[in-house]
Amino acid sequence: MLQALDLECQRGERLLFTGLSFDAAAGTCLHVAGPNGAGKTSLQRILCGLLTPAAGEVRFRGENIRKLREEYWQQLAYVGHLNGVKDDLSVEENVLFAAGLAGRVAHRDEVRAALDQVGLRGFEAQLARHLSQGQKRRVALARLFLAARASVWVLDEPFTALDVRGVAALSDLIAQHLRRDGVVVLTTHQEVPIDGRVDKLTLVPAAAPGALPEPEPVAEDAR
Repeated sequence: MLQALDLECQRGERLLFTGLSFDAAAGTCLHVAGPNGAGKTSLQRILCGLLTPAAGEVRFRGENIRKLREEYWQQLAYVGHLNGVKDDLSVEENVLFAAGLAGRVAHRDEVRAALDQVGLRGFEAQLARHLSQGQKRRVALARLFLAARASVWVLDEPFTALDVRGVAALSDLIAQHLRRDGVVVLTTHQEVPIDGRVDKLTLVPAAAPGALPEPEPVAEDAR
């Protein structure tokens, strides 16, 4: 469903990675790992079409995402390292605004159900400026409960600042997405069990000896 072909990424004068290829089939979670500075976030931004690679291309169902553009973005849900939460909007308004920006129709009852899933029941009218960082992260992740029709989820450290209940709820949501034949690309420093197929892709700094490995299956269809 999602392919990377000979990707190369440069930031300024620095080469982060080169010759990077993988093929993520439907129902696969691709866990991107590696040390800080190896290019994990840059890779995710390339997969979302937010950053142009120095070489190579990303394909969705066999087509270059640069050609698909809006068609691909409608199939994409992205939660980056920054939460993208607007301080002057309420919790509920933030989720509605994000859904509208992504071209998705969301009803208030659906939004409130999503907020309940991430532990924010009773915070619907609270201005985001008054939330903790962990609560803002939950607002960002609530968008995923409204993105069931999106085929590809790209998540940058999604478990950061979540409590035990939040980690369990998100892990279950990812498993449900995989069972619907979706693809998830995530980075995480936490050991979180995910029910489904998880392939691991480890990035190493381009300046270090050795080549970038192919994705390594670490959990073959654990359902």
